Amino acid sequence: MGRYRSYTRQEVKERPWEVHPIWRGLGCILIILIPIMSYAAAVVVVHENLVNKWVDLPPELTGFLVIPYLGVRVFFAEIAATLLFMFIGYGILVLIYSIMYRIVGPPRYGPLDSPPIRRQSTRRK
Repeated sequence: MGRYRSYTRQEVKERPWEVHPIWRGLGCILIILIPIMSYAAAVVVVHENLVNKWVDLPPELTGFLVIPYLGVRVFFAEIAATLLFMFIGYGILVLIYSIMYRIVGPPRYGPLDSPPIRRQSTRRK
């Protein structure tokens, strides 16, 4: 707002496109599904690790977290593995989305963009 201009409220412009509801629903399902799948994978991997001794667990991860009123005991190693698997799962989704967007997405330059500047290479002596 300038010094000598009166304040006028600008209208909010609507986007020319809208996200399809199926993609919103799929994203919501994945936000719920990936932590559940990560926890299930973490439980299996940690218990198999305890049986087969693939990796020695540090003493900090061998304790339990007890939730008193629910009577739930969670192994610290399962929590750490769940976070790791969630990070990997979301990373894979980002890679798949970026590849799909690059293939199917809009062109790099729109109709109002100027073409990129082509510079001639000159040899310097």
